[in-house]
Amino acid sequence: MKLFKPTFWEKKSIISFILFPLSLITLFINQIKKLSSKKNFNIKTICIGNIYIGGTGKTSLAIEIYKMLNKKYRTVFIKKKYSNQIDEIKQLKKNGIVIADQSRKKALSTAEKKKFQIAILDDGLQQKDINYDIKIVCFNSKEGIGNNFVIPSGPLREKLSEIQNYDLIIISGENKNLDLQNILYLHKKKSNFFLTKYKPTNLKKFNLDREYLMFSGIGNPHEFQQTLEKYRFKIRKKIFFPDHYKFNNKEIYDLKEIAKKEKLEIITTEKDFNRLENNQRKNIKFLKIKLKIENENKLKNMLLKKL
Repeated sequence: MKLFKPTFWEKKSIISFILFPLSLITLFINQIKKLSSKKNFNIKTICIGNIYIGGTGKTSLAIEIYKMLNKKYRTVFIKKKYSNQIDEIKQLKKNGIVIADQSRKKALSTAEKKKFQIAILDDGLQQKDINYDIKIVCFNSKEGIGNNFVIPSGPLREKLSEIQNYDLIIISGENKNLDLQNILYLHKKKSNFFLTKYKPTNLKKFNLDREYLMFSGIGNPHEFQQTLEKYRFKIRKKIFFPDHYKFNNKEIYDLKEIAKKEKLEIITTEKDFNRLENNQRKNIKFLKIKLKIENENKLKNMLLKKL
């Protein structure tokens, strides 16, 4: 059963302190992982991951970096197969070549055999037995670092100080969140930071005079809501589901009945739309977005220099 992120992940509370001993187990496992021998690959690797669980824009960033590099190098996406993340694989396939496997090592070996020059891994920073050429960690400006505890007492996969071992930090979202930036600056030089925002690419398909029902089952649906509001969508109703949620027919039928009764258009994210069955997609539109990177040329030059 998929669950929403618990509220005690946002701020320290009695529950988060009660669970803290279990977080020590997570920290211990992370230390053991760091001791593992690392596999080197001939193909150049860029791993894009996160420390904060879910909703940090990894996939969108992977697509933009693919576009930067694929004109010059044979580039491929690498994705570890998870049954609940088919939506991300579909989104990557719309933008380039994807090799998906239960094992990232096997996928990278396949990429080498097929003579690709650069592999972009969507997720994988916590797999410590691969020696990545470039490691990029993503954060969302609204979610920040939560209560700064690791799972299960907090939303972090590993302690925040691990960012000093990563090459670049990307912060996505509409909010500047200077507090988050200042916290991260303590662990990494400011020159290694890049800010990004989401920009819709299919606004012409929508009537902004209409009112909308938005629904979403992604890691950070509030960022999607902010983007809609920024571009003047009138959101009458919003319905959130857990991350990577698989919608059943009744749930989609109920959404459409609400929209019909209240004369609303239905809008969702591209990831959510990709999880819908063909018979569920009627009368549902998705907002297609791209990640707008500040100082994009600087990021491109830094990547090329490190490869």
